[in-house]
Amino acid sequence: MEAFAYVAPSSIDEAVAELAKHAKKGHRAQVLAGGTDLLVQLRGADIEPRILVDIKKVAETNRLHLGKNEIFIGAAIPSAVLNENTELVELLPGLLEAADLIGSTQIQGRATLGGNLCNASPAGDTIPAMIAVGVSCVIIGGKGQREMPVEKFVLGVGRNALKAGEFLVGLKIPRPKSRSADAYMRFIPRTEMDIAVAGCGVSVTLDAKGLCKEARVAIGAVAPTAILVPAAARALIGTTLDDAALAAAAAACSDAASPITDKRGTIDFRRKVVGVLCRRATAIARDRALARKALGV
Repeated sequence: MEAFAYVAPSSIDEAVAELAKHAKKGHRAQVLAGGTDLLVQLRGADIEPRILVDIKKVAETNRLHLGKNEIFIGAAIPSAVLNENTELVELLPGLLEAADLIGSTQIQGRATLGGNLCNASPAGDTIPAMIAVGVSCVIIGGKGQREMPVEKFVLGVGRNALKAGEFLVGLKIPRPKSRSADAYMRFIPRTEMDIAVAGCGVSVTLDAKGLCKEARVAIGAVAPTAILVPAAARALIGTTLDDAALAAAAAACSDAASPITDKRGTIDFRRKVVGVLCRRATAIARDRALARKALGV
């Protein structure tokens, strides 16, 4: 194999066959969706020989389906395309807000949810937002298809659960229930196009009386991977999402964080900030859910 090679399969079977061929030979293969992270890697220290397998021509990776019970987002759909879908923005405003934070307008024309997830950065904005709304990863390879919760997909910094010969086809998301909403917030030193110092995604579902009956809370950039925080969800369920409940959820997020100190922030600062973000994101999700309740949706 030459130092670098490129293929663009037009079907899942072709992509799987291409990946399997190179895995069998011991050659490095890397999947290209949007390529916004990959191109940066190629210009940096990671210059080992590889074959690039471009999945943008595979129909399933470009499929967007808003079903009655489930939403499917193909791994190669650019963030800009998702944010132009008004129904999707209405259903998952927090997730789409997170997607809208990935780089500039030009970058969003290429960047994908799937790529942001597979890149496995601790500070990936869409990952805690995806965890909050219960995304399942649809993975396919030579041994067939499998699925896993997004919170189990990222194994560490730059490491994901894909095995040799596998790639991420897309993301399955339960269609939000009536009186449900999500939100995502992050803290960055600059006003835009910066990497999160801390982030938090929240989704809540209210009952007819306005009590929280379901919740998911996830935090990012404060541990080697984005993590689900069940204790924060437990603090919210059964409440009206009042200040006391929000404070308890915030404390749970701060306790669950295991950040590092670097030039962007100290351990104590990150723990405090992620709690603040939890309170604010939960309040936004609550208000959105109440607005949907008022509209009868």
